[in-house]
Amino acid sequence: MTQSSSSLDLPIVYKYHVFACFTKRPPGHPRGSCMENGAQPLWDRLARRLDAERNPDVCMTSSGCLGFCRAGPLMVVYPEGIWYHPETVEDIDEIVEKHFKGGAPVERLIIVPNP
Repeated sequence: MTQSSSSLDLPIVYKYHVFACFTKRPPGHPRGSCMENGAQPLWDRLARRLDAERNPDVCMTSSGCLGFCRAGPLMVVYPEGIWYHPETVEDIDEIVEKHFKGGAPVERLIIVPNP
């Protein structure tokens, strides 16, 4: 499945490309980290949901630090550049159902990272 982007005429590989922060710093590190803030069960749930859905339009990529460590756990969805701060597996389910399947971002989970 290849679509064309109207502005650059480049192929679009995924409709949604999710980058989920897997950075883990030592406990008490001054910057904190997504994994220290409970990201692992959330990313596990997201990976399982995406595998079960087998939707070729959505891809999850494990990322390093996204730069806003204290706000974690964080994930960013492109091409929209929507930043999510999920806290529960139910939040992950809602993102999959409403955003990835329904096309409507989950406004209550969107954050604007602040450097």
